[in-house]
Amino acid sequence: MSALDIQSIRKSYGSVDTLKAIDISLDDGEFLVLLGASGCGKSTLLNIIAGLAEPTGGDILIGGRSVLGVHPKNRDIAMVFQSYALYPNMSVARNIGFGLEMRKVSKEAREKAVLDAARLLQIENLLDRRPSELSGGQRQRVAIGRAVVRDPQIFLFDEPLSNLDAKLRTEMRVELKRLHQKLQTTVVYVTHDQIEAMTLATRIAVMRDGKIEQLGTPQDIYNRPATLYVAGFVGSPPMNILDAKVEGDRFTFPGCDETIAIPSRLQATVKKGQTVKIGIRPESFRVAGQQEVVGSLKVRVELVELTGPELVTSALAGNQTITACLPPNAEIETGSEYRLAFDETAVHVFDPVSELAL
Repeated sequence: MSALDIQSIRKSYGSVDTLKAIDISLDDGEFLVLLGASGCGKSTLLNIIAGLAEPTGGDILIGGRSVLGVHPKNRDIAMVFQSYALYPNMSVARNIGFGLEMRKVSKEAREKAVLDAARLLQIENLLDRRPSELSGGQRQRVAIGRAVVRDPQIFLFDEPLSNLDAKLRTEMRVELKRLHQKLQTTVVYVTHDQIEAMTLATRIAVMRDGKIEQLGTPQDIYNRPATLYVAGFVGSPPMNILDAKVEGDRFTFPGCDETIAIPSRLQATVKKGQTVKIGIRPESFRVAGQQEVVGSLKVRVELVELTGPELVTSALAGNQTITACLPPNAEIETGSEYRLAFDETAVHVFDPVSELAL
């Protein structure tokens, strides 16, 4: 039995379709990340799972039981919001245990649950403080602790790290990963941050305009993007997308004399004269040797940025921009020409009309 079944969920506001027949099935202990840009429908879907919004069509099953029409408090879920939503006049301990208090759980059981959650989140020394005395990361731990004491069947997270600075976000990602590994509870997590998605998820649902563009493991999403949107959205810097055309057994590029061989795995897929989109991730490039011309492109460097671990190079191949992530000690000069080489496996090909991978 699946922990969560989302069956053909639709949501409309008048003539506007916010969600368009979403289907996802999660096993116990999975960590699903709903990833997408603002307005794609990911928070709407989370609110429907939580019972904070009703779908226009479809069904939600938790533990094999339909929860449509069931009050949120009776769905065996716990939700952590973007805002911490802590009671300022209560101590940390009471904030964590307040939900149990409202359910008439005994004082002894409450205190044990609160202490267990605080130890798990490493905030047991903060139990007597008020929220105003805590940092942002500590407040988020308290909000998560309030969910943990519920011991729910499903955790729901709505962009819980977006209010934190970069260092705290990194720390909290580690904490959330550790928490999931210990509790093994099913999680649905909403974010627009691809790094959060790649590091936390067991599966990612990339959403766009109320639909799922691709559902798969982080490795699938990154290494085998199903659509142009997924290819361009997941990755930092994003995948290079270049216009190309099939000529014989090679891809040609408008505006320059460069060509590359069509990968053997794709030769039966593309057709002579076909216009395509070529995708190559920035980290797949390397500076080619003097005699290395197969699987390489001649470029003119426009901009070089040292980020520390890598040299992010922006260059032109004809009139098309290419971004390459090179080793930090690479000897690259602005205005100079180089050949950037890549392996055949780095080449992704998409249909420009359907935007699907070929």
